Amino acid sequence: MSAVPNIVLVHGAWADGSCWSGVIERLQAEGYTVTAPQFPLTSLADDVARLRQVLARQDGPTIVAGHSYGGQIASALGEDAPNVIGLVYVAAFGLDQGESLGALLSQGPPPAALVHQSVDERGFVWLSEEDFTKHFAADVGDVKAKVMFAVQQPLAASALEEAMGVPAWKSLPSWYLVATNDEAIPPDVERRFDDRMGATKVEVPASHVAMVSHPAEVARLIQMAVEGSSVKS
Repeated sequence: MSAVPNIVLVHGAWADGSCWSGVIERLQAEGYTVTAPQFPLTSLADDVARLRQVLARQDGPTIVAGHSYGGQIASALGEDAPNVIGLVYVAAFGLDQGESLGALLSQGPPPAALVHQSVDERGFVWLSEEDFTKHFAADVGDVKAKVMFAVQQPLAASALEEAMGVPAWKSLPSWYLVATNDEAIPPDVERRFDDRMGATKVEVPASHVAMVSHPAEVARLIQMAVEGSSVKS
């Protein structure tokens, strides 16, 4: 088995694996093997199956880092997460057993980044360009934000209603990055996720896409997770 943990990065809704580019560059420069696959976002089961497919390809212990809905995917590994030694949540959902994204989001007015969602004829949710560039990726340059909007992957609306089983953070050490200027998940909600899971927390003055606007801080948190996890070889 590899002595240095591998790192798997899980993108969320309205994003793709390229959103991790700045983080990947920094981690690769430190000698880590990094994988940032594309997720179908067709159902939670499909997304977890993709994550398990990627984890099966890792040689040795692995840290899984998820952004936004990617935290839902990582959590849904449950108690069966072979070789996973730690979880990193980047402005991510950290639901507990029986909770769903839809129920959580319905507890208050929609965040600014999610106000003008549209659902297509196949039941997938898209963000408007205005909400994406001005709120979802508020601290990303306009040119890059428009590119991110162009490559957004929609999320199946049905995924919002899927209830979480026993989350993986119940049995794995976790780290959490709170994006204090987040307009997709309210920062106080992120803090509640962190407090509940007992994660090691950092706060960064970032929009929802902290891994794009603050890649150095995200990479550092992932390295903290590597150093803080109990690696068994």
